[in-house]
Amino acid sequence: MSFFGRKKITIGLDVGSGLVKAVVIDHTSGTPELLKVVVTPLNDTAIVEGEIMDHDIVADAIRQTLAATGVKTKRVVAAVGGRDVIVKKIAIERVKEAQARELMRWEAEQHVPFDMESVELDFQILDPDADGLEMSVLLVAAKRELVEAKRHLLADAGVSLAVIDVDAFALHNAFEANHPDAMKGTVALLNIGNEITNLNILDEGVPILTRDLTVGTRRFREDLQREHGIGGEDAETMLRSFDRTPVLDGSIAMRGEELAVGVERAATFLATSSRNFGQIRAVYACGGGARVPGLLEWLSERLRIPVQPANALARLTVRDGAMEFLATDEVAPLLMLPVGLALRAAA
Repeated sequence: MSFFGRKKITIGLDVGSGLVKAVVIDHTSGTPELLKVVVTPLNDTAIVEGEIMDHDIVADAIRQTLAATGVKTKRVVAAVGGRDVIVKKIAIERVKEAQARELMRWEAEQHVPFDMESVELDFQILDPDADGLEMSVLLVAAKRELVEAKRHLLADAGVSLAVIDVDAFALHNAFEANHPDAMKGTVALLNIGNEITNLNILDEGVPILTRDLTVGTRRFREDLQREHGIGGEDAETMLRSFDRTPVLDGSIAMRGEELAVGVERAATFLATSSRNFGQIRAVYACGGGARVPGLLEWLSERLRIPVQPANALARLTVRDGAMEFLATDEVAPLLMLPVGLALRAAA
């Protein structure tokens, strides 16, 4: 199977623990144009800690989301991620791509802590035109059961799956398209979701480390409910507000520290495993957690480097009506993954 495949017209489908998001992008003019965004909420118990607890509810939400796009084709691009996906940059002897494919299973055995009989493998040569004796390769391995579970879910929703991508690649794809200036030096991308934060560290635009941190907006909501007796809906409204309230300070400090430590540990790991690793010069944040009032400012002070929002629509052409019934400022931080999935499929 391919994690790097591309097609011309696509729907990027992101099935998260709190929301199902679909983005339709048209590539036929040569410049990607966003045609439609649909966001469907899921109840808190449908997906818990990445595990689907109610298969039918999630499948129904996917069907509802895709129907609302108004696009007849059901061929979509989805992704897998989490601890059962390994992404690693490696160096191998410079050979032609056909030979590299033969070598890759042996290389994977050296770098992937999974049984090779239980994984799907793919790779991408990062410097195909270079002349050195070695070449840089991005290797990806995903447990087959994870891939098959995603296929099964989408099949039950009536979806014909065009490509399975990897979360980290899709996030990188949208980030690169919208923030080209961030492709210089070493930067971190934090996608702060409902339950999980995806950390992706890039060096000169190449993903060199991906990790999942077990903190997300659900933790902030639970903090507000537990510490201040605030109801779930009121807590959600507070987290989505543009104004910071002192009630949030404790949760921001606690959860922000978890995020900061995650970034620092990843940087320390890279510094000890690679002599060429430079310090992270900036952090970009997306996902629902990037909207928590005051969080990015707190992280910037804690990490002593700029922490700023990443916008999946910053350089993307958006057709009139694509965001119908949605507030762009509220939805844009949520779209990095589905936009990246749809962009990944461009030929």
